[in-house]
Amino acid sequence: MGWKTGPLHAKKEPEGWEAGTLPAKKEPRQGPINKVKAEVAAEAAQHAIDAGRHVLVYKFIEADQSRSSTGPMTGMNDQIEAIEALGWTLDKMSVTQSEVLTGSIAGFTKYAGHPMNERIALVCIFRRS
Repeated sequence: MGWKTGPLHAKKEPEGWEAGTLPAKKEPRQGPINKVKAEVAAEAAQHAIDAGRHVLVYKFIEADQSRSSTGPMTGMNDQIEAIEALGWTLDKMSVTQSEVLTGSIAGFTKYAGHPMNERIALVCIFRRS
C-alpha cells in the first residue's frame, strides 16, 4: 500500500507539495542569546585557525523547548553557520540528550522530566584544509 492510499491518508497534501514549492514561511529571527552563542562559536573557530588547527571539536548545548515536535533548531543552525563562515566544514556530528536534575531557574525548582531541564548536545567535528 502506497503512502497516499488507505485510511491513514485522510488529508490532502499542502498545495505545491509534490512540486517542492510549499508556501514560504517567515524565517525566525535570531534572538540575542543565539546571536551571542554564534559569536562565541565563531571566536573559538577563529582561535583554532590562529593556532594552526585543521580539526575543531565543538560542543553545542541547547535547551529542548520543543521536545514533542520536529523542526529547525535555529540556535544550533546559527552556531554551525558561524563556524562554517570561517572556512570550516562540518565533518561529523553526534547527538545526545540529558536532563538537569537539581537547582532552580528563575525561582522555579527543576525536576527530571520537566521540559525546562532537557538539553540537547551536539558534538561536532569540523575540518579545514
